[in-house]
Amino acid sequence: MSEHVHPRYLGWIESHADRLAIGLSGLCMVHCLTSAVLFALLSTAGGLLLAPIFHEVGLTIAIGFGIIALGRGIVTHGYMMPAAVGSMGLGIMAGAMTLPHDGSGGETIWTLVGVGILALGHDLNRRAVN
Repeated sequence: MSEHVHPRYLGWIESHADRLAIGLSGLCMVHCLTSAVLFALLSTAGGLLLAPIFHEVGLTIAIGFGIIALGRGIVTHGYMMPAAVGSMGLGIMAGAMTLPHDGSGGETIWTLVGVGILALGHDLNRRAVN
């Protein structure tokens, strides 16, 4: 009888979550590449952008979008593959955070790999819904 009604913005976020997450993945890639270049050129500025809080907040946001978008996809179309691919990307991103932030590039490379896989999961999810 009583139906739960989402506020309008929640419906909009749910219907656009995959596209927002893909955009966020792109921003993450830009951040990672910019940080690596700045770190190589300017130690002080690069060090500011490589602060752990950026990575922790970014990963938290990515996990939130993953839960909303990929979880909605499982309910909507019933396919687990997009969520599995996206979860693997999130796992690689989380693992990259454990690597040293010493400018060697290992953390950046693994983060970019994880972001790319996560974006693929969101793209698969978006295509399955449409």
